[in-house]
This record gives sequence, structure tokens and C-alpha cells, in this order.
Amino acid sequence: MALLHRADVRPTKLELLAAWLPDQAWFRGDAGVAPERVASYRFDDPAGRVGIETLLVRAGAGPIHQVPLTYRDAPLDDAQRWLVGTTEHSVLGRRWVYDACGDPVYGAALASAVLTGTGQAEEYFEVDGRREVRAPSMAIAADGPRLATAPPVGSIDQVEDGDLTRIVCGSVELTVLRRLGEDSGLPGSRLTGSWEGQHSAVPLAYVSLR
Repeated sequence: MALLHRADVRPTKLELLAAWLPDQAWFRGDAGVAPERVASYRFDDPAGRVGIETLLVRAGAGPIHQVPLTYRDAPLDDAQRWLVGTTEHSVLGRRWVYDACGDPVYGAALASAVLTGTGQAEEYFEVDGRREVRAPSMAIAADGPRLATAPPVGSIDQVEDGDLTRIVCGSVELTVLRRLGEDSGLPGSRLTGSWEGQHSAVPLAYVSLR
């Protein structure tokens, strides 16, 4: 479960992405047009310390991009390459925002979601001591053989960043689609998603064992 806060965040996530996305080789969008949120989904960090959210965004008439992010309360060691920026959160304080493809907590969560079918985290607010659930903005599903538990992901060994971003974590190989559209036909189990305006599920990521 993901506890959300009714908070002021400066700069906003989309403002961070407006500055960061144009420098990514896989980005395609109208020049000078700020990205707009299409949908999003979250995973749980079992330790409860790292926020894990994937945003689907579009800039103008460009394609829909998938941008996994992690939110941390301190810098991630040896991950400057993956830093999107920092924000000031009115409840949680300063947060370091990373491209999650370089964060092992995301790697472990994605592997678990696809290989064991844990799905997305339920999002909720606490209002006067009561839990107020927020409806998801998209649906995700996993297909392929199921495992009782996913192999451990303690660190990231290699990342090949591109239209298809390949992440090697020990015995697990993850591939994240940066631009969503046709099925890439990669081997392994798939994570797929659908949202308003996209009623047929499209591939989001692939996971295979090495």
C-alpha cells in the first residue's frame, strides 16, 4: 500500500520532467511543450522507505513515454547519473527523485510484480484516522510463469539505457519500454497496462531469468 499526502511539492514532478526529459536520447516530443500526465501506477517498497511511481507522460503530439521514478529521503550512493532532481515536499521534506531504472529498489519491485503477480500498490490517504482509497488511473497485469518468490535483487550490475532500457540485476534481466506502442516481442514474462483512451493492454516491461 502507498500512503499519499495532500502536500505542496516544489518543483512538481512534471516540472522536473520538463527539464530532464529533453536530454534523454529516447525522448520524442514537441519542442518546448511541457509534458502532461496520462496515467501512473505504483509499486510497494517492502521496507517502506522508497516511493516507487511510474508516470506515463506525453509532450504535445508526441508518443506516450514511460518514466519510472523513485523518491528517496537521502541521496542514493553512486547514482548521480540517474538523478532527475530534488523536490521540497511540505510533509516529507527534501526528496531526491531518481530515474528508477538505476535504483535497485525499483528493480526488485518490478521483478516481483511480474514474476509473482503482486500487482500495483493500492494508493490511499489518511483522513481523520480513516483510510481513503484513491482509484487507480490505469490497470496493470503480468503474464507468464509465476514464481512463489522473485529472485533477490540487491544491486544493479548493468544498465543499457535506450528506447528499450535493459537492466541486469544478478540472475534477473529487466527491460523497460520507454516509449509505449507495439509489442517488442522480447522473451520473458511481461507487464502490460491499459488506461483511459487505451483499452487494449500494451507492454510496459519484460522480465526474464538469466
